[in-house]
Amino acid sequence: MKKIIVTLGALLVFGFVNAQDKLKAKTEGQTEVGKWLIEVNTDFGTPMGSNTGFSYSDTDGDTILNLGAEAGYFVIKDLALKVGLGYGSMKSDLLDTNIFSYRVAAKYYVLSQIPVQVDYSGATIKDFDENPSYLGLQAGYAWFLGTNVSIEPGVKYNLSLNDKYTDKNTIQFNIGFALHF
Repeated sequence: MKKIIVTLGALLVFGFVNAQDKLKAKTEGQTEVGKWLIEVNTDFGTPMGSNTGFSYSDTDGDTILNLGAEAGYFVIKDLALKVGLGYGSMKSDLLDTNIFSYRVAAKYYVLSQIPVQVDYSGATIKDFDENPSYLGLQAGYAWFLGTNVSIEPGVKYNLSLNDKYTDKNTIQFNIGFALHF
């Protein structure tokens, strides 16, 4: 009986290790030179006017909606240069305006699995005298689900580059969904 348990245990460990090696072989290469990245984020806590992801909030009749995405190209292994665009609207009793957001970023995957990003983002807000701009620092973790999809939860710090703008330095949490091809 003891031999059967040891044999079954060894087969189970061998099967698990073999399956992990096959999964790793299938998912390697998403961050290689020449690959493309299309990314959409949920941007929780994004400062108003720098949102290139998806968000919606409705609080006491104040509605903010934003739609956006980012695209990147891997110029060297694990380093993608990205650009992002977003369009949003803000509606309340006192305000009804549109927002055009933009982002330029460098995203590096440490060990091909831990994304670290530095970016410049900002916006043009219709009828506002001041428009926001931010320097962002972000880190997270990339779960690769096969050869073309990853889920990347992360945290980001946005350093305000505009002293007169109301949303100063902020921390945001996001969940990114990326296509790699």
